[in-house]
Amino acid sequence: MAVYTDVSEPEVAAFLSRYDLGRLLSYKGIAEGVENSNFLLRAEGGTFILTLYEKRVDRGDLPFFVGLMRHLAAAGLSCPLPVEPREGETLGELAGRPAALFTFLEGMWTRRPTAEHCRGVGGAMAAMHLAGQDFAMRRENALSLGAWRPLFAGCGPRTDEIEPGLADEVEAELAALEAGWPRALPAGVIHADLFPDNVFFLGGELSGLIDFYFACNDILAYDLAICLCAWCFEADGAFNVTKARAMIEGYRAVRPLGGDELDALPMLARGAAMRFFLTRLYDWIHIPDTSFVTKKDPREYLRKSRFMRQVRDVREFGLVTEALR
Repeated sequence: MAVYTDVSEPEVAAFLSRYDLGRLLSYKGIAEGVENSNFLLRAEGGTFILTLYEKRVDRGDLPFFVGLMRHLAAAGLSCPLPVEPREGETLGELAGRPAALFTFLEGMWTRRPTAEHCRGVGGAMAAMHLAGQDFAMRRENALSLGAWRPLFAGCGPRTDEIEPGLADEVEAELAALEAGWPRALPAGVIHADLFPDNVFFLGGELSGLIDFYFACNDILAYDLAICLCAWCFEADGAFNVTKARAMIEGYRAVRPLGGDELDALPMLARGAAMRFFLTRLYDWIHIPDTSFVTKKDPREYLRKSRFMRQVRDVREFGLVTEALR
């Protein structure tokens, strides 16, 4: 459930009155998402997405997120576009939360990604990376390498509740990541959370990217590594090399990857798996079962982490030797 803050019809109508969109016709909560409250809103002027930013989102980051979506849309990337109210201030307030209205993006996310879906995601991600190169604002990645050990420390001995001996295993993997993490790769704006439910398809074609609320500045190839973890494992836990190859090829068709980026991809994928394992582990331990925040089982990403530790060469992601350089 992704509606954490209920809003009344009079409240929504009053918020909508800031815009030249006519009367409110209807609104309903949207189930997908884990960070914010989202509503599908219909007005005389069209269909929109109303987002209320919850407490886990830093208000100070909102100008970056909103500005980035505006910048990417202006560059031709299909993503929600902030709707400007009459007074020109995109962010308003509704039910005690910062709130904004966005254009409605046609399409649905796929529950069963194919290799062609993955190819499309790779290309769209590369286009986003290129479009973000001249975005003037910056936001450091609050969940990159330096945040993982504090997250783990916050879980402490309770890590072994997931599996006996797991704390020692995670400690060793963090040490390996800290020693081997690449330091001088091309960087820029990344999405950092491009999971299947954040990519829409329409008629088999990718129709847009959504949910930029983890976007930040970091290593570009790290974004690709996150997607290898999020898109290329089957329900039974098996890694699908065909999907991985299609995703990397789709990316390289739009933005070429340097040899240093390809060489670093296995380590970046190890880090991506560990990042999502640790954030899920932290929530699993600290968020009460009675909370409205959606908790996800950390064991999924523990299994992915263990797989990625065995990958020694980018060729194991399905790339043939002659295609690497």
